[in-house]
Amino acid sequence: MSRTPSTSTGQPYGLARVARVWDFSRATVYRHRRPEETRGRPGPIGVMRDSDLVAAIRDVIGAGGFHGEGYRKIWARLRFAGIRTSRRRVLRLMREHGLLAFQRLGAARGPRAHDGTIITERVDTMWGTDLTSVMTGEGATAVFIAVDHCSTECVGIHAARRATRFEALEPIRQGVRERFGAFAKGAAPGLAVRHDHGSQYVSNAFQEELTFLGIESSPAFVRAPEGNGCAERFIRTVKENRLWLRRFETVEDLRLALIDFKDRYNRTWIIERHGYRTPAQVRQDQLHPAALAA
Repeated sequence: MSRTPSTSTGQPYGLARVARVWDFSRATVYRHRRPEETRGRPGPIGVMRDSDLVAAIRDVIGAGGFHGEGYRKIWARLRFAGIRTSRRRVLRLMREHGLLAFQRLGAARGPRAHDGTIITERVDTMWGTDLTSVMTGEGATAVFIAVDHCSTECVGIHAARRATRFEALEPIRQGVRERFGAFAKGAAPGLAVRHDHGSQYVSNAFQEELTFLGIESSPAFVRAPEGNGCAERFIRTVKENRLWLRRFETVEDLRLALIDFKDRYNRTWIIERHGYRTPAQVRQDQLHPAALAA
């Protein structure tokens, strides 16, 4: 239409006039005039084209051995590999190519009983503990975990055929032996353990052993899982990267696999709020200056 000559002047109407009368943008016309393979977002391309960056993103996804990582961690792993780009661009490309991890939308809740923070500034200030279950060749099996609220480090993990109060203590015992150097009366002063109101955790045996070790009991609010969110989030990571990916024939096979996962997680899982450092690096950075001062 823009090239059609006017009956009165004999001159073409022009693209600007046609776009103004028809009320659409000239940029749309110019964009559709370009070949499809050259179309894209305006502005500088960056260090690589979108197609090359998508290929790099696909190589990074799952390369760290974990599933369910979001676009921010993928962006960080690209930087570790020497590819510098923006987080918004990584998000856009992952969304366009269906590479974002699936997220379940929870049901709407009323006012929260817990409206503060459970994150601590130092390691070994508060640990969170919880349990989940998985089917093995020997039947339903309980998985108990303990995680540090500062570094998100897994300090203990255990699998047992029965979900008793004594089995629930095993991750705490592992953490005390490794982080405090001994299992004795008053061995872990200054430490609190966050737990829910499960029968294992409110039992006399569990509470008395915490007292024996010098640990403060810190129960979460009833029906407020966010109060024990660090442990809940770690359980989700274990499920996505271990429990849902493999069937275990025996409880012992599961226990050994969880110990291996714990070591790899502490060494390679990266945390955004700690500058994309691993849990082991966070602990080392906090404890190393203290060791030098001593």
